[in-house]
Amino acid sequence: MKILNSAQLREADLVTLAKQQISSADLMERAAKACSEWLLELPRLKSKQKVCIFSGLGNNGGDGLAIARLLSERKVEVQLCIVHYANKTSEDFKANEKRIAVGNSIRRVDIYTENDLESVDLKEATVIDAIFGSGLNRPVEGLAAAVIGYINRNSGCTVSIDVPSGLNAEPGNTTNSPCIKAFHTLTFQAPRLIFMFPEYFRFLGDFTVLDIGLDHSFIKSQESVNFFITPDKIRSLLRPRTKFSNKGSYGHGLLIAGSYGKMGAALLAAQACLKSGAGLLTIHLPACGYEILQTEAPEALVIADPGFGSVGTLPDLSAFSSVGIGPGIGTDNQTQSLLKLLIQNVKCPLVLDADALNILSENKTWLSFLPAGSILTPHPKEFERLAGKSENDYERYGRIRDFAFKFNVYLVLKGAHTAIACPDGRVYFNSTGNPGMAKGGTGDVLTGLLTGLLAQGYPAKDASLLGIYWHGLAGDIASGIHTEQAMTAQDIPENLGKAYKILLG
Repeated sequence: MKILNSAQLREADLVTLAKQQISSADLMERAAKACSEWLLELPRLKSKQKVCIFSGLGNNGGDGLAIARLLSERKVEVQLCIVHYANKTSEDFKANEKRIAVGNSIRRVDIYTENDLESVDLKEATVIDAIFGSGLNRPVEGLAAAVIGYINRNSGCTVSIDVPSGLNAEPGNTTNSPCIKAFHTLTFQAPRLIFMFPEYFRFLGDFTVLDIGLDHSFIKSQESVNFFITPDKIRSLLRPRTKFSNKGSYGHGLLIAGSYGKMGAALLAAQACLKSGAGLLTIHLPACGYEILQTEAPEALVIADPGFGSVGTLPDLSAFSSVGIGPGIGTDNQTQSLLKLLIQNVKCPLVLDADALNILSENKTWLSFLPAGSILTPHPKEFERLAGKSENDYERYGRIRDFAFKFNVYLVLKGAHTAIACPDGRVYFNSTGNPGMAKGGTGDVLTGLLTGLLAQGYPAKDASLLGIYWHGLAGDIASGIHTEQAMTAQDIPENLGKAYKILLG
């Protein structure tokens, strides 16, 4: 799914109106219906059946009026608060105002001053924010700012329409304006880039993209370097196994992992690689981990390094179709030498994670010698050590694009909406995963999974997209079983099979 900017989405509205020969009020009705249907499924609203809608005077306010009418028709108790921050209203606002039959379950409150907020009852209500939309390009002041502050102080659950009121929808153009802090944001047709950045989460909350039937051919024609990964995209990448295949048909991955006290990282990576579908897996690890891996991962072949507590000798690479290095290897001098030799000699696809990245950050000249198409999987602090500090998420986004282009690699910046920066300048943001995965070991699982996909012949880009999405989906299943609090990294490889069934549809 393409991530579009406000100008592109406004143009999509206009093209849709012309091609489908509908009015802007008709399109607004579609948006309101989509929002209303989503809201009616909200557990909180199902139990309370009470909403308070704050509407501005423009088209976002018109959305709020239409939502108020549709919810009231479904027997929801609606309190409609019109925020009179200006003297003018849009034509679509006027049209929807005429369609509301005040009374029954709609209680209208006109807010002209802060004192009028005293008659607003937010107790146990779901608050709908429809004051300002994505067209806002100036700081919020006066009455509107006071209303936003009131909502933030008193609302237990706020759902914003389009974007939270007061928030500039384009990254890099933010202000210190008062802004709604939403529990959830309902946006239309395509996500915005700011939805992918951690610093905006306190305003946006979670988000849902609602399809309102904007012209798909126009959207398809729009240029964008940013994409949100969808299930359909992932299914298009899957490679079915054939009847007469054998283990040699699915590649041989090598994992270089583990050190004394960190053998769990090697085991987690191995478990994921084995679950990825790779035909064979060999693990190169220090001698201290030999019995552990032979016992806990009997399907894997094991090469014990001469070093007891860390790896320092590079095995023969000729038999392998992919290599993953980093989980738990430490940063000893002999391990650093091993990584340098690997970069100089590897001929197959390469995944670098954890301590391999920490070693690279201390030897930045090696970055230029990374094989083209290598996959690097840093978390934000590891990336900072590689590429320098960023003032904000948008600057970091620029850095990952520059890094991927400069070194001709795939840079996987881990986190909520993990970002995959490609050498061609495109960035893909993941749509699976949850905070329960913010625990030690989950990155090791990802390294093993990516190594296994590369071993099977998936191109680096496809392996990155599929691996990140599949990893997050298995984490979502694990959180559903164990809760985000109690799930562990080991629960992720255990649920890769269930997640793959979902991918198969």
